[in-house]
Amino acid sequence: MRQYRANWCGLSTWRDCNIHFIHLPCRWTCIWVTFCAILRAPDWEKLMRHILRAALLIGLAAPVLCFSGSSYAQGKSDIVVGTITDLSGPAAVYGHAVVNAMRLRFDAVNAAGGIRGRKLKLVVEDHQFQVPRAVQATSKLLRLDHAQVFVGSLGTAQVQAVLPQLRAAGVANLFPMAASRDLVHAPDAISWISGSLYYDQIRAGVKWMVETQAKQAVCVMAQGTDYGEEVQQAVKDELARHGQSVKMVVTHRPIDTDFSAPVQRLRNAGCDLVVLATLLRDTILPMASAKTAGWNVDFLGPSTTHDYLLAQAPGGATQGLYSVSSIALPDRAAAPAGVVAWMDAYKARFNTEPNAAAIYGATIADLAVLALDRAGGDAGMAKLTRSIASIRGWRDLFGGTLQSFGDGGRQGTRQAYVYQLRGPHYERLTEAVGY
Repeated sequence: MRQYRANWCGLSTWRDCNIHFIHLPCRWTCIWVTFCAILRAPDWEKLMRHILRAALLIGLAAPVLCFSGSSYAQGKSDIVVGTITDLSGPAAVYGHAVVNAMRLRFDAVNAAGGIRGRKLKLVVEDHQFQVPRAVQATSKLLRLDHAQVFVGSLGTAQVQAVLPQLRAAGVANLFPMAASRDLVHAPDAISWISGSLYYDQIRAGVKWMVETQAKQAVCVMAQGTDYGEEVQQAVKDELARHGQSVKMVVTHRPIDTDFSAPVQRLRNAGCDLVVLATLLRDTILPMASAKTAGWNVDFLGPSTTHDYLLAQAPGGATQGLYSVSSIALPDRAAAPAGVVAWMDAYKARFNTEPNAAAIYGATIADLAVLALDRAGGDAGMAKLTRSIASIRGWRDLFGGTLQSFGDGGRQGTRQAYVYQLRGPHYERLTEAVGY
């Protein structure tokens, strides 16, 4: 009978009574836990012990039971900003920089009184660039930290994997470091992208290379991820407009380090342009392999290949790299005073020079602050949707492309600049271009 009653109650432990009903109204939860105690009592001699145990559990759980959910999420004192990123995996150099830049901006806002009197509380979780960890980290941010909005999360596959959790919780996903079409084109989208998508960048870049550099044998080297598939599709679609097809595709894991064999395959295929879907290390290594083999071929990548750090590659391995991005990487010697002041503040705070990800982080943080301010400090989905739609003709501190989110748009722009790495700097070759 005891087992029957426990199953009918639907809970096998006292901990289950607490967690399973964490989102029920407080009084009904208390009644249910007490009722479970009565049903679970193996005999009437122990009934009082179970009732007392239930009372103790209710007393301990009351703060969570009565203040969880949306009433807590829209608290008066702070706005809890969650982000999932890579702090210890293959993209950690990006993750740390984005988080640093967001902290710098949010701390400045808080020092000035916050947003409509509400302070920004940034809570960061490390997913190590692994999808399962991203899902776990998001659950923790929503359930334990009561994150009200996500800003600047990193990784295409990682961000896409957590969207169902965010959607169920009614939490907006602002300006992730993941520029996939799936994030903004779905009918139930809850994301907004700062800048252009990888798809747009690659189509614009391939178009420019075919029309101005007469490329006829375009190949792809891509991570075997959602990001890699997005780049492959962009190359295929743009080449089709020019009566061409992709010559060869080779894929790799983000953690791979030996690229001699795939580079040789591309060389044997006769490629005259290799389009990259890579990050930092897997941009440097194949370009170094090509140079070591004496193969002088052009490489083109999206915004993930547009970074000061690539200019520091040993032996000049990445020199000549073409990159397509919506942001500008400032040269300190020629930058405006406001940009230099920001660069100095970043270095003073974190003891390192800002990289491209830090520029993105600062841009993301500025947009998030603007959106939350126009929403009156309300991080709710409805208010944010309206406030972001009001952002038009906005340009970041560093001189990136103009961004507008009006008329239901969820990405700031579809245009980008084409750059080429020459010496320590990226030289901009075009104005903002599209396809």
